[in-house]
Amino acid sequence: MKLVLASQSASRRAMLDAAGVPFSAQPAHVDEAAAKLALAGRPPRDLADALAELKALKVSQREPQALVLGSDSLAVLEDGTILDKPESRDQAAEHLRLMSGKRHDLVSAAVIAEGGRAVWRHVDRARMFVRPLSPAFIEAYLDAEWPAIAGCVGCFRIEGPGVQLFSRIEGSQFTVLGMPLLPLLSYLRERGVLLA
Repeated sequence: MKLVLASQSASRRAMLDAAGVPFSAQPAHVDEAAAKLALAGRPPRDLADALAELKALKVSQREPQALVLGSDSLAVLEDGTILDKPESRDQAAEHLRLMSGKRHDLVSAAVIAEGGRAVWRHVDRARMFVRPLSPAFIEAYLDAEWPAIAGCVGCFRIEGPGVQLFSRIEGSQFTVLGMPLLPLLSYLRERGVLLA
């Protein structure tokens, strides 16, 4: 059984590569902004799941014989505000100021579609505790990391300098990287993509 990742995410590709999962990647080319407007009002968990499913189903139409993996992550502040990927350095700085000294949840969803329908899904959450960030730190951090973090929910690459933002993290490292990998690997063993 062939696995197709419906994503351009470098961290998701790296996770699958590191785990020894054979796959190919095809971007879904989903208009996430329009999809989020259409799905407005859903709880963050359901929104991440719906976006992951949308990506999986779109590529599954082109690859009906494959297992197609869609994934999505959301950063959710304590007041329920969902932070999108920053569109500018100024917006990234604002996101970092909003997260400074506070907790937020990172919700990561994965959905597998086969033959144009969802056949498996999993949503996980990590609690992210951001230490108080000084204005000088935010500027130095963005000098080093912008624009590399432009495509990153929460304005960080946890596998790089972004780890310096946090005082504590509760949850799976893979969820933080953008995909609930361990449940996914279990399903791929069930389907024969990986040896049991």
